[in-house]
Amino acid sequence: MIYKIATIPGDGIGPEVIAEAVKILNVIGEKYNHEFEFNYVTAGGCAIDEFGVPLPEETLKACKESDSVLLGAVGGPKWDDPTAKVRPEQALLGLRGELGLFANLRPAVLYEPLKDASPLKPSLVAEGIDIMVVRELTGGIYFGERGRLEENGVEAAYDTEKYNVNEIERIVKLGFETAMKRSKKLMCVDKANILESSRLWRQVVARLAKDYPEVTVDHMYVDNAAMQLVRKPSQFDVIVTSNIFGDILSDEASMVTGSIGMLPSASLGSTNLGMYEPIHGSAPDIAGKGIANPLATILSTAMMLKYSFGLVKEAEEIDNAVLKVLSAGYRTGDIISEGKTLVGTVEMGNLVAEAIKEGK
Repeated sequence: MIYKIATIPGDGIGPEVIAEAVKILNVIGEKYNHEFEFNYVTAGGCAIDEFGVPLPEETLKACKESDSVLLGAVGGPKWDDPTAKVRPEQALLGLRGELGLFANLRPAVLYEPLKDASPLKPSLVAEGIDIMVVRELTGGIYFGERGRLEENGVEAAYDTEKYNVNEIERIVKLGFETAMKRSKKLMCVDKANILESSRLWRQVVARLAKDYPEVTVDHMYVDNAAMQLVRKPSQFDVIVTSNIFGDILSDEASMVTGSIGMLPSASLGSTNLGMYEPIHGSAPDIAGKGIANPLATILSTAMMLKYSFGLVKEAEEIDNAVLKVLSAGYRTGDIISEGKTLVGTVEMGNLVAEAIKEGK
């Protein structure tokens, strides 16, 4: 079978890490007799430079006609003007909206060989960290009504947090379904003591919980959740939350595992079409130096195989290969520690590829 993948290298280190991810998918294809067809398209800052827009119509069309989307990173200092009408990040919002990707799955896993890389003291990570943040992607304050106005002669600005029941239901259902496949624990994070939209979230969660009697449901205010993630991260399994809260908490969860360069993500909708990307950003300060960590992007391809293509065994093969390479002591600069072997972007990709070839 041929799987069509719209491939967006993007900006900064995006092209470097995407090259290693493509390498891994090709190794998987050879080993398991799959064919992956990569259609390279442009989005982000480089698209602004070339086409004047962050998301060209040709790119969007290619993504809609593909089975999945693989994205490197977008943005950088060159386009870092929050007041600009055209910004690289608009490509992400456009892709999510146009492709109907309403859910972002961000696993935050502390790999046993990387325990020393966590900024938390050993006693706080002794029980391990394995969190799945299920974040709503296409609603809330990022998509609500916004504007500028004048109040009593003073300039003001506003952004609106708004959700309807349907938007909440579909993300909460995914949260429950994800919990059912894991430890059957779901934490709903909100600010229901202040926000009316959060109180609606709680009502929907309470109603849907009746359909998942095996899942233990808890609620936590977002400020407390931010504190608890660094106090006792092992208490969390699946977190379901709104767009803005998920944006913040998933980055926090990623850092307590040791490196943002290790963590993948999947943006999903109501079909098998998904968008897969590392969460580390474009890292322009190290672009072109061959030192970027490609593992987050490689692990994103494992999520693609699992969620979009249903190739669970192949996904596990990638996960196991990454663990094998880490256990053997190989590290990129962001996760290096005393006594380990420093490798670059391409070499790390080669090591994972070899581990897959050698795996049974």
